[in-house]
Amino acid sequence: MQLFDTLRNTKTELEFSDKVRIYLCGVTVYDDAHIGHARTIIVFDVLRRFLESQGHAVEFIQNFTDVDDKILDRARQEKTTAVELTDKYTKNYFLDFDRLNVKRATEYPKASDHIQDMQNLISDLISKEYAYVTKKGIYFSVSKFPKYGKLSGKGDEESTEEHRITVDEEKKNPADFALWKLGEFELSWPSPWGEGRPGWHIECSAMSLKYFDEETFEIHGGGRDLIFPHHENEIAQSESFTSKQFAKIWMHVGMITIDGEKMSKSVGNVKSVNHVLENWGPNVIRLFCLSGKYSTPIDYSEKLLKENIAKLRQIESCYYQLRLAEGPGTNS
Repeated sequence: MQLFDTLRNTKTELEFSDKVRIYLCGVTVYDDAHIGHARTIIVFDVLRRFLESQGHAVEFIQNFTDVDDKILDRARQEKTTAVELTDKYTKNYFLDFDRLNVKRATEYPKASDHIQDMQNLISDLISKEYAYVTKKGIYFSVSKFPKYGKLSGKGDEESTEEHRITVDEEKKNPADFALWKLGEFELSWPSPWGEGRPGWHIECSAMSLKYFDEETFEIHGGGRDLIFPHHENEIAQSESFTSKQFAKIWMHVGMITIDGEKMSKSVGNVKSVNHVLENWGPNVIRLFCLSGKYSTPIDYSEKLLKENIAKLRQIESCYYQLRLAEGPGTNS
Protein backbone atom coordinates (compact mmCIF):
# COMPACT_ATOMS: atom_id res chain seq x y z
CA MET A 1 0.00 0.00 0.00
CA GLN A 2 1.33 3.44 -0.95
CA LEU A 3 0.59 6.79 0.67
CA PHE A 4 1.71 10.24 -0.40
CA ASP A 5 4.48 11.25 1.98
CA THR A 6 4.84 15.02 2.39
CA LEU A 7 8.44 14.64 3.59
CA ARG A 8 9.62 12.79 0.47
CA ASN A 9 7.06 14.56 -1.75
CA THR A 10 6.18 11.27 -3.41
CA LYS A 11 4.11 8.12 -2.95
CA THR A 12 5.77 5.86 -0.40
CA GLU A 13 5.20 2.23 0.49
CA LEU A 14 3.75 1.78 3.96
CA GLU A 15 6.13 -0.54 5.80
CA PHE A 16 5.40 -2.01 9.23
CA SER A 17 5.92 -5.16 11.25
CA ASP A 18 3.25 -6.16 13.78
CA LYS A 19 0.98 -3.10 13.63
CA VAL A 20 0.47 0.30 12.09
CA ARG A 21 0.87 3.17 14.55
CA ILE A 22 -0.87 6.41 13.59
CA TYR A 23 -0.75 9.75 15.38
CA LEU A 24 -3.31 12.28 14.17
CA CYS A 25 -3.21 15.88 15.34
CA GLY A 26 -6.73 16.47 16.61
CA VAL A 27 -8.79 19.57 17.26
CA THR A 28 -8.18 22.52 19.58
CA VAL A 29 -11.27 22.42 21.75
CA TYR A 30 -12.27 26.09 21.88
CA ASP A 31 -15.14 25.82 19.38
CA ASP A 32 -17.24 23.22 17.59
CA ALA A 33 -15.49 21.13 14.93
CA HIS A 34 -16.12 22.16 11.32
CA ILE A 35 -16.26 20.44 7.94
CA GLY A 36 -12.50 20.91 7.44
CA HIS A 37 -11.79 18.94 10.61
CA ALA A 38 -14.33 16.35 9.47
CA ARG A 39 -12.54 15.74 6.18
CA THR A 40 -9.19 15.04 7.84
CA ILE A 41 -10.69 12.76 10.47
CA ILE A 42 -12.90 10.86 7.99
CA VAL A 43 -9.94 10.26 5.64
CA PHE A 44 -7.97 8.75 8.51
CA ASP A 45 -11.01 6.79 9.69
CA VAL A 46 -11.26 5.16 6.24
CA LEU A 47 -7.52 4.47 6.15
CA ARG A 48 -7.72 2.80 9.54
CA ARG A 49 -10.79 0.76 8.61
CA PHE A 50 -9.12 -0.41 5.40
CA LEU A 51 -5.97 -1.52 7.21
CA GLU A 52 -8.04 -3.39 9.79
CA SER A 53 -10.14 -5.01 7.03
CA GLN A 54 -6.87 -6.44 5.68
CA GLY A 55 -6.17 -8.02 9.06
CA HIS A 56 -3.63 -5.45 10.27
CA ALA A 57 -3.57 -4.21 13.85
CA VAL A 58 -3.79 -0.42 14.14
CA GLU A 59 -2.92 1.73 17.13
CA PHE A 60 -4.58 5.08 16.51
CA ILE A 61 -3.78 8.06 18.75
CA GLN A 62 -5.63 11.35 18.29
CA ASN A 63 -5.00 14.18 20.70
CA PHE A 64 -7.06 17.05 22.00
CA THR A 65 -5.28 20.40 22.34
CA ASP A 66 -6.78 21.85 25.52
CA VAL A 67 -3.95 24.30 26.35
CA ASP A 68 -3.76 27.16 23.88
CA ASP A 69 -4.04 30.95 23.48
CA LYS A 70 -7.30 30.53 21.54
CA ILE A 71 -8.83 28.65 24.46
CA LEU A 72 -7.92 31.36 26.96
CA ASP A 73 -9.24 34.09 24.65
CA ARG A 74 -12.55 32.29 24.04
CA ALA A 75 -13.01 31.54 27.75
CA ARG A 76 -12.70 35.24 28.50
CA GLN A 77 -15.19 36.09 25.75
CA GLU A 78 -17.71 33.55 27.03
CA LYS A 79 -17.04 34.49 30.68
CA THR A 80 -16.27 30.93 31.65
CA THR A 81 -13.19 28.98 32.71
CA ALA A 82 -10.81 27.35 30.26
CA VAL A 83 -11.55 23.93 31.77
CA GLU A 84 -15.32 24.34 31.43
CA LEU A 85 -14.87 25.54 27.85
CA THR A 86 -12.67 22.62 26.78
CA ASP A 87 -14.92 20.10 28.52
CA LYS A 88 -17.92 21.48 26.62
CA TYR A 89 -16.31 21.30 23.19
CA THR A 90 -14.69 17.94 23.83
CA LYS A 91 -18.14 16.50 24.57
CA ASN A 92 -19.52 18.18 21.44
CA TYR A 93 -16.70 16.63 19.41
CA PHE A 94 -17.73 13.11 20.39
CA LEU A 95 -21.41 13.84 19.72
CA ASP A 96 -20.56 15.09 16.21
CA PHE A 97 -18.12 12.38 15.18
CA ASP A 98 -20.12 9.53 16.63
CA ARG A 99 -22.96 10.73 14.38
CA LEU A 100 -20.50 10.73 11.46
CA ASN A 101 -19.80 7.05 12.22
CA VAL A 102 -16.12 7.71 12.93
CA LYS A 103 -14.55 4.86 14.85
CA ARG A 104 -13.14 6.00 18.17
CA ALA A 105 -9.37 6.26 18.48
CA THR A 106 -7.36 3.87 20.61
CA GLU A 107 -6.54 6.81 22.89
CA TYR A 108 -7.48 10.49 23.06
CA PRO A 109 -4.72 12.10 25.11
CA LYS A 110 -5.24 15.65 26.34
CA ALA A 111 -2.34 18.08 26.47
CA SER A 112 -3.22 19.11 30.03
CA ASP A 113 -2.72 15.52 31.23
CA HIS A 114 0.87 15.36 29.92
CA ILE A 115 2.53 18.45 31.35
CA GLN A 116 5.21 16.41 33.13
CA ASP A 117 6.05 14.57 29.91
CA MET A 118 6.49 17.93 28.17
CA GLN A 119 8.69 19.26 30.95
CA ASN A 120 10.88 16.15 30.82
CA LEU A 121 11.27 16.59 27.05
CA ILE A 122 12.12 20.28 27.43
CA SER A 123 14.68 19.56 30.16
CA ASP A 124 16.41 17.06 27.88
CA LEU A 125 16.51 19.56 24.99
CA ILE A 126 18.03 22.18 27.31
CA SER A 127 20.68 19.74 28.55
CA LYS A 128 21.58 18.88 24.93
CA GLU A 129 21.74 22.62 24.12
CA TYR A 130 18.95 22.44 21.56
CA ALA A 131 16.94 24.84 23.74
CA TYR A 132 17.67 27.85 25.92
CA VAL A 133 15.99 29.84 28.68
CA THR A 134 15.00 33.52 28.64
CA LYS A 135 13.01 35.62 31.10
CA LYS A 136 9.85 34.95 29.09
CA GLY A 137 10.23 31.29 28.27
CA ILE A 138 12.20 28.39 26.85
CA TYR A 139 12.89 28.33 23.11
CA PHE A 140 14.06 25.73 20.64
CA SER A 141 17.09 26.93 18.70
CA VAL A 142 16.37 26.07 15.06
CA SER A 143 19.97 26.76 14.07
CA LYS A 144 21.00 23.71 16.14
CA PHE A 145 18.88 21.43 13.93
CA PRO A 146 20.53 21.47 10.47
CA LYS A 147 17.61 19.74 8.75
CA TYR A 148 15.07 22.35 9.85
CA GLY A 149 12.68 22.93 6.95
CA LYS A 150 12.93 19.43 5.47
CA LEU A 151 9.16 18.86 5.69
CA SER A 152 7.89 22.22 4.46
CA GLY A 153 10.84 23.39 2.38
CA LYS A 154 10.98 26.55 4.48
CA GLY A 155 14.17 27.61 6.24
CA ASP A 156 14.41 29.33 9.58
CA GLU A 157 14.33 32.75 7.95
CA GLU A 158 10.76 32.01 6.83
CA SER A 159 9.61 30.73 10.22
CA THR A 160 7.47 33.69 11.19
CA GLU A 161 4.42 32.22 12.90
CA GLU A 162 5.86 31.97 16.40
CA HIS A 163 7.80 35.18 15.92
CA ARG A 164 4.53 37.03 15.39
CA ILE A 165 2.92 35.81 18.58
CA THR A 166 5.99 35.49 20.80
CA VAL A 167 7.77 38.81 21.22
CA ASP A 168 10.96 38.29 23.21
CA GLU A 169 14.04 40.43 22.67
CA GLU A 170 16.16 37.67 24.23
CA LYS A 171 15.43 35.21 21.43
CA LYS A 172 18.61 34.29 19.59
CA ASN A 173 16.78 33.94 16.30
CA PRO A 174 13.30 35.23 15.35
CA ALA A 175 12.53 31.73 14.05
CA ASP A 176 13.17 30.06 17.43
CA PHE A 177 9.87 28.76 18.78
CA ALA A 178 8.49 28.51 22.29
CA LEU A 179 8.62 25.25 24.21
CA TRP A 180 7.44 26.76 27.49
CA LYS A 181 5.90 30.17 28.14
CA LEU A 182 6.68 31.70 31.50
CA GLY A 183 4.03 33.68 33.35
CA GLU A 184 0.84 33.26 35.33
CA PHE A 185 -2.00 32.29 33.03
CA GLU A 186 -5.43 30.91 33.84
CA LEU A 187 -3.97 27.58 32.73
CA SER A 188 -0.46 27.38 34.16
CA TRP A 189 1.75 24.90 35.99
CA PRO A 190 4.90 25.02 38.11
CA SER A 191 8.09 24.03 36.30
CA PRO A 192 11.86 23.99 36.93
CA TRP A 193 11.97 27.36 35.12
CA GLY A 194 8.98 28.99 36.77
CA GLU A 195 5.20 29.12 36.51
CA GLY A 196 3.95 28.84 32.96
CA ARG A 197 2.43 26.65 30.28
CA PRO A 198 3.66 24.69 27.24
CA GLY A 199 3.92 25.93 23.68
CA TRP A 200 1.69 24.26 21.12
CA HIS A 201 4.30 22.20 19.26
CA ILE A 202 5.82 20.49 22.30
CA GLU A 203 2.43 19.05 23.23
CA CYS A 204 2.13 16.70 20.26
CA SER A 205 5.78 15.67 20.43
CA ALA A 206 5.46 14.70 24.08
CA MET A 207 2.21 12.77 23.59
CA SER A 208 3.27 10.85 20.47
CA LEU A 209 6.65 9.96 21.98
CA LYS A 210 4.93 8.73 25.14
CA TYR A 211 2.28 6.57 23.48
CA PHE A 212 4.70 5.08 20.96
CA ASP A 213 7.51 4.49 23.48
CA GLU A 214 9.85 6.98 21.77
CA GLU A 215 10.03 4.69 18.72
CA THR A 216 9.75 5.72 15.09
CA PHE A 217 6.09 5.18 14.17
CA GLU A 218 4.43 4.62 10.83
CA ILE A 219 2.17 7.60 10.10
CA HIS A 220 1.87 11.12 11.45
CA GLY A 221 -1.10 13.01 10.05
CA GLY A 222 -3.20 16.13 9.99
CA GLY A 223 -4.49 18.85 7.73
CA ARG A 224 -2.14 20.53 5.24
CA ASP A 225 -2.31 23.71 7.31
CA LEU A 226 -0.26 21.93 9.99
CA ILE A 227 2.78 21.24 7.80
CA PHE A 228 4.33 24.56 8.82
CA PRO A 229 5.08 25.51 11.47
CA HIS A 230 3.49 22.81 13.64
CA HIS A 231 4.76 19.59 12.09
CA GLU A 232 8.07 21.15 11.05
CA ASN A 233 8.69 22.10 14.66
CA GLU A 234 7.54 18.71 15.93
CA ILE A 235 10.18 17.03 13.77
CA ALA A 236 12.94 19.37 14.97
CA GLN A 237 12.31 18.93 18.68
CA SER A 238 11.42 15.21 18.54
CA GLU A 239 14.40 14.12 16.44
CA SER A 240 16.72 16.27 18.55
CA PHE A 241 15.41 14.37 21.57
CA THR A 242 15.56 10.82 20.19
CA SER A 243 18.38 11.18 17.62
CA LYS A 244 16.30 9.11 15.18
CA GLN A 245 13.52 9.48 12.63
CA PHE A 246 10.28 10.69 14.18
CA ALA A 247 7.67 9.28 11.76
CA LYS A 248 8.06 7.17 8.61
CA ILE A 249 5.29 8.83 6.61
CA TRP A 250 3.77 12.33 6.92
CA MET A 251 0.23 12.22 5.57
CA HIS A 252 -1.60 15.52 5.10
CA VAL A 253 -5.21 16.02 4.03
CA GLY A 254 -6.21 18.88 1.72
CA MET A 255 -8.29 21.76 3.00
CA ILE A 256 -11.96 22.48 2.32
CA THR A 257 -13.01 25.78 0.81
CA ILE A 258 -16.53 27.22 0.76
CA ASP A 259 -17.68 28.28 -2.70
CA GLY A 260 -14.03 28.83 -3.61
CA GLU A 261 -13.17 30.82 -0.49
CA LYS A 262 -11.15 29.80 2.55
CA MET A 263 -13.31 29.15 5.61
CA SER A 264 -13.06 32.11 7.98
CA LYS A 265 -15.02 33.27 10.99
CA SER A 266 -14.57 36.88 9.87
CA VAL A 267 -16.24 36.04 6.53
CA GLY A 268 -18.89 33.99 8.33
CA ASN A 269 -18.66 30.94 6.06
CA VAL A 270 -17.51 28.31 8.55
CA LYS A 271 -19.69 25.19 8.39
CA SER A 272 -19.81 23.25 11.65
CA VAL A 273 -20.07 19.47 11.66
CA ASN A 274 -23.43 19.75 13.40
CA HIS A 275 -24.70 22.11 10.67
CA VAL A 276 -23.71 19.86 7.77
CA LEU A 277 -25.09 16.79 9.52
CA GLU A 278 -28.45 18.47 10.02
CA ASN A 279 -28.57 19.52 6.36
CA TRP A 280 -27.03 16.56 4.54
CA GLY A 281 -26.72 13.57 6.86
CA PRO A 282 -23.65 11.49 7.76
CA ASN A 283 -23.23 9.30 4.66
CA VAL A 284 -23.39 12.18 2.20
CA ILE A 285 -20.83 14.09 4.27
CA ARG A 286 -18.51 11.07 4.47
CA LEU A 287 -18.76 10.52 0.72
CA PHE A 288 -18.17 14.23 0.05
CA CYS A 289 -15.06 14.27 2.27
CA LEU A 290 -13.66 11.31 0.31
CA SER A 291 -14.28 12.82 -3.12
CA GLY A 292 -11.08 13.65 -4.96
CA LYS A 293 -7.52 12.93 -3.85
CA TYR A 294 -7.20 13.19 -0.08
CA SER A 295 -4.13 15.44 -0.33
CA THR A 296 -5.79 18.07 -2.54
CA PRO A 297 -8.39 20.73 -1.62
CA ILE A 298 -12.08 20.26 -2.29
CA ASP A 299 -14.81 22.88 -2.38
CA TYR A 300 -17.92 22.68 -0.22
CA SER A 301 -20.76 23.62 -2.54
CA GLU A 302 -24.44 22.82 -2.94
CA LYS A 303 -23.75 21.38 -6.39
CA LEU A 304 -21.08 18.92 -5.23
CA LEU A 305 -23.11 17.82 -2.24
CA LYS A 306 -26.13 17.13 -4.45
CA GLU A 307 -23.89 15.08 -6.75
CA ASN A 308 -22.85 13.02 -3.73
CA ILE A 309 -26.50 12.35 -2.87
CA ALA A 310 -26.88 10.76 -6.32
CA LYS A 311 -23.67 8.77 -5.85
CA LEU A 312 -24.84 7.54 -2.46
CA ARG A 313 -28.14 6.36 -3.92
CA GLN A 314 -26.24 4.43 -6.61
CA ILE A 315 -24.03 2.81 -3.98
CA GLU A 316 -27.03 1.88 -1.81
CA SER A 317 -28.91 0.48 -4.82
CA CYS A 318 -25.91 -1.63 -5.82
CA TYR A 319 -25.51 -2.88 -2.25
CA TYR A 320 -29.12 -3.98 -1.93
CA GLN A 321 -29.08 -5.66 -5.34
CA LEU A 322 -25.99 -7.64 -4.32
CA ARG A 323 -27.65 -8.65 -1.05
CA LEU A 324 -30.75 -9.83 -2.93
CA ALA A 325 -28.58 -11.80 -5.37
CA GLU A 326 -26.93 -13.62 -2.44
CA GLY A 327 -30.29 -14.97 -1.39
CA PRO A 328 -31.84 -15.37 2.08
CA GLY A 329 -29.78 -16.57 4.98
CA THR A 330 -26.47 -15.53 3.44
CA ASN A 331 -23.96 -13.95 5.76
CA SER A 332 -21.89 -11.17 4.25
